[in-house]
Amino acid sequence: MTLFIPHQANLRIIKALAKRLQVPRDRVFLNLEKYGNVSAATTVIALDEARRAGRIHPGDIIELVAFGGGLTWAAAVIQW
Repeated sequence: MTLFIPHQANLRIIKALAKRLQVPRDRVFLNLEKYGNVSAATTVIALDEARRAGRIHPGDIIELVAFGGGLTWAAAVIQW
């Protein structure tokens, strides 16, 4: 995996998740401090921002994870 883009809702949870999954900090994209939790848009905003920042290149493997109210969740692994 080249880049891990989690739902940008809670920095403590993101750090704990990355640690548990053993994902190095440099492979986790964060923009939570910039926008806060913008609900369902957090992962797509972060994906676009990572692309614009040059963190995503053709052939990269990107993991997206999102969480919602209750037990709602989604995940996808895509090749750019």
